[in-house]
Amino acid sequence: MARPILQQRSLASTATAFLYLRSISTAAVVAAPNPTSTVPLPSPPQSFNLRTRTPLEKQFETWLEKLKPGFTPYDVDEALRAQSDADLAFDIFRWTGQQRGYKHNSTTYLTMVQIAVSGKRYYHAETLVEEIVAGACSGSVPLYNSVIKFCCGRKFLFNRAFDVYKKMLNHEDTKPNLETYKLLLDSLLRRFNNVNVCHVYLRGVKSLSKQMKASGVIPDTFAMNMIIKAHAKCHELEQAIRVFREMTLYGNQPNLYTYCYLIHGLCEKGRVDEGLGFYKEMREKELLPKGSTFMILICSLAMEQRFKDSIRVINDMLDNSMAPDLLTYKTLLEGLCREVTKS
Repeated sequence: MARPILQQRSLASTATAFLYLRSISTAAVVAAPNPTSTVPLPSPPQSFNLRTRTPLEKQFETWLEKLKPGFTPYDVDEALRAQSDADLAFDIFRWTGQQRGYKHNSTTYLTMVQIAVSGKRYYHAETLVEEIVAGACSGSVPLYNSVIKFCCGRKFLFNRAFDVYKKMLNHEDTKPNLETYKLLLDSLLRRFNNVNVCHVYLRGVKSLSKQMKASGVIPDTFAMNMIIKAHAKCHELEQAIRVFREMTLYGNQPNLYTYCYLIHGLCEKGRVDEGLGFYKEMREKELLPKGSTFMILICSLAMEQRFKDSIRVINDMLDNSMAPDLLTYKTLLEGLCREVTKS
């Protein structure tokens, strides 16, 4: 009985030293006096700190006392989840990782990444990502998806997300799933700023779409809508319509966004009649277009001097408590005036 107690006390004292040394090194950056000065400087107020205050050593020791010698990743995961302070959780994660005979697994890394991100400790999260990519633990689909989600939300980590995706492809037990593909597709689409740039990223969308189908992952409506949107924005409308026709083959039904992406793309390309056809189809299904879709269709019809169709669409818009903007009214009125002048 004496040996476990002594070992437990040793762990606690080591933990105290671990926290004490870190607090001393942090304070030294702030309070180190000028070696050439003979006048002692006043110590800084205790409330001044460069980071969120680490909980008291006593609180840290309390958690380590619960992690008895021979603790497992399951025990560490429970301890991490119980923390309300992201810094304390990170201290526990680092300290346990330094203990002989213990190694973090995908579960503890996943929990720590989630805590770091939710606590806005992005520097810690980035460090964890690099460790995971380097192989610090065995991978899992939830862990890799969590890393991809974080990387997709950080501009300078965009390429890292695809590094993780490639890592997933190389292992049979971590093959990308539907969530993986949707995260990456969404990240690519957010970079479709203009027609010239979108063609660069469209290649990535096509590649992901091809790999998703080849691996047997069945896309849902959201994933297919993103693929349709990518093609429509780049004016590859035949491809967009082809994906639209494939939706029912995968058991998906087109929704409001599906039709809006197609109508926008077709009208921008001058294929107004086809755009009007998709508008009629969606209205038959009692789907209501967004205001921007109404307006681009009204303007496109007016510019082709199809005023009866244009007025029908604008009336539909007004009947559903939406109003065109000034540009839409101006386009329609100028077209009508030109028509009157000709006659």
